[in-house]
Amino acid sequence: MRSLLFIGSVFLSSIGWCAGSAPELKDWDAVEPLASTKLLDWEGDLSLKLIEANDRFLDQQIEKAIRNRATHWAASPSISAQRDQLGIMLGLDRDQRVDDPEVAFWELADHDGFRVKKVKWRAFESVHGYGLVLEPKGKTLAEAIYIPDATEEDLIHPGSLAKAGCRVLIPSIVTRSLHPNFKLSNREWLHRPAFELGRTLTGYELHKILSAANWLKQERPLGIIGAGEGGRLALYASALDERFESVAVGGYFGPHDLLWQEPVDRNVFGMVSLFGNAEIARLIHPRKLSITNLGGTNYRYRSLDLLKTRPAQPGKPSVIRNFSLNEVKSEWERIPEKLRSNSTINKSIEGWLTDFAKGIGIELTTAHTNTTPIKIEPNRQIAELERHTEWVLTHSATERAPFWKNLDTRSVESFEKSTKPYREIFRTEVIGDFEEPRSGFNARSRPYQEGPKTVSYEVVLDVMEGVFAYGILTIPKNIPEGKKLPVVVCQHGLEGSPQDVIGETKFKAYKAYATRLAEMGFVTFAPQNGYKYFDLFRMQQFKAQSIGKTLFSIIIPQHLQITDWLASLPFIDGNRIGFYGLSYGGKSAMRIPPLVERYSLSICSADFNDWVWKTAATDPASLRYSYTNKGEYEMFEWNLGGTFNYAEMAALIAPRPFMVERGHFDGVAPDERVALEFAKVRNLYQARLGIGDRCEIEWFVGPHSINGEGSYQFLQKHLGD
Repeated sequence: MRSLLFIGSVFLSSIGWCAGSAPELKDWDAVEPLASTKLLDWEGDLSLKLIEANDRFLDQQIEKAIRNRATHWAASPSISAQRDQLGIMLGLDRDQRVDDPEVAFWELADHDGFRVKKVKWRAFESVHGYGLVLEPKGKTLAEAIYIPDATEEDLIHPGSLAKAGCRVLIPSIVTRSLHPNFKLSNREWLHRPAFELGRTLTGYELHKILSAANWLKQERPLGIIGAGEGGRLALYASALDERFESVAVGGYFGPHDLLWQEPVDRNVFGMVSLFGNAEIARLIHPRKLSITNLGGTNYRYRSLDLLKTRPAQPGKPSVIRNFSLNEVKSEWERIPEKLRSNSTINKSIEGWLTDFAKGIGIELTTAHTNTTPIKIEPNRQIAELERHTEWVLTHSATERAPFWKNLDTRSVESFEKSTKPYREIFRTEVIGDFEEPRSGFNARSRPYQEGPKTVSYEVVLDVMEGVFAYGILTIPKNIPEGKKLPVVVCQHGLEGSPQDVIGETKFKAYKAYATRLAEMGFVTFAPQNGYKYFDLFRMQQFKAQSIGKTLFSIIIPQHLQITDWLASLPFIDGNRIGFYGLSYGGKSAMRIPPLVERYSLSICSADFNDWVWKTAATDPASLRYSYTNKGEYEMFEWNLGGTFNYAEMAALIAPRPFMVERGHFDGVAPDERVALEFAKVRNLYQARLGIGDRCEIEWFVGPHSINGEGSYQFLQKHLGD
């Protein structure tokens, strides 16, 4: 075989690759690897193999997180601390619940044994709770909140509680019916922007429920009961608020370790790592807890048979199924035995209701009856939550200001020191770090293609156990002896692959920029990032978020490994490695360089804008640009509104050079949104740090694409000789 050797800093081969000459690809042995690497002999679609490996890794990490729950609880036995943590995860700390609910009633109907009234109360900010109150005609002995399911069918009627002397509030919650203008549920529509702003739809509804407890709680016992989604809310509300003396959960309690399969409005960042239903039940002890597997309804949106092509509906595939009695028992038995004494599992609705009633000191005399679901002011409550989210979005920069109060811009040195804690928060609480040890490189390669001035190799590197990196390395021909070249990592966009940026491909937006830059004298590396194959990768975001991580929790270790390997090559200058990404690659340009120190600059192409606005805007004028109603259902990241918009991410890149490449006709955002956010970055670099020469934006008349003019000059300026 003709071996390709590296001696000093000059490539040599048995057919004479040195300054002034290079072998034709047809003259190589077709399976000859890059020097110092093993032969890559994998077959098939390596991009798909990488996404599938990421998926297996996430499954293993979920299992590991579940095993480690006991360690977490042993290390933090304080019930109040766990209760506070649950509230923060649900976003309850972000809005101020009102002390005086300002309750208003309207008489509706008279029934045998109780009266029905319509009720409205103020819960938080300008958001109200709506519902019905069932008032006993005789003496009121107890108070209860009954929360119905979020589907079109509610199987429980609490009239028997009212007849027995219990005043019952039935709050209206948002149903899973489809939004009239979009093909996703109302609950997903409201949850998406709330999540980006550090809130959840669950948290909004808990605010309403807990505010109602303020006016219900008199000198009488207070209980809370719910079915299906209402059971979930009853479980959380009672875990957070000790005023509920009796708790009944129907059609929800069970093993929710596969949270990623459930509707997006149930997505709570890090929930599976810290709380299963058994752990939440521990926060209720020693109060009475009654459980049944009945009362919920099955639900499915799209199919969990994940598509590798674009789906017809924009929402997240999801399923809710009723747990069997054995599944409920298996989760219940995870509660420590000494904490189970005051909880029961019931095989019937009647027994479940009876147990609950006893917990608040009443005795049922009539059985429950089925009824139609409670729908009180459904459109008004959706509109109020939309307006509240829009208000929060408008004030999100004000919310971030206290978070960034410790930024010190008196000098570049003091600035770098002050950003270290923020970078740590970004790493651990926003992106998420698996903190798994990285493997040795175990580099494997094979020739990919040769051009007039360049040669390219496919490369695979080990990263972590079960995770690998894959990409295409492109090298200029005729590297002078002893020369160390700079590198540009060229990142593809959504549904892309390394091949898209190499040579003349069908994707004109990339303009073969990895090849063009190599022809200019840069070494380039085009990695495969984990955002390809539609549902297959998008659902990985929810797997990761269920344990407090994200897609970038895998992507960043891959880039740490890639840049370390590149720096180890004798013809590369490890101090001159830049990142340049288009579209989703531009999204990567904002998230990867802050945590990969070897990246000495970053160029964000066709993505930079007011990111929090783009992921949280629900007003009609913004929906052309916003992700809130689009098919990219994985885009939403926990609490960026309160921590890191793009200007703040750029601050984590500074003082390294940073550039934005922006086409006037790019549909990512209007020019004014891009300009407004970039002005904050420019102010930091030039006005506050005095390094304005390291920060640029190129405006060009063009679409969502690489322009390759000002950006190439920027690379030459900051990475060139």
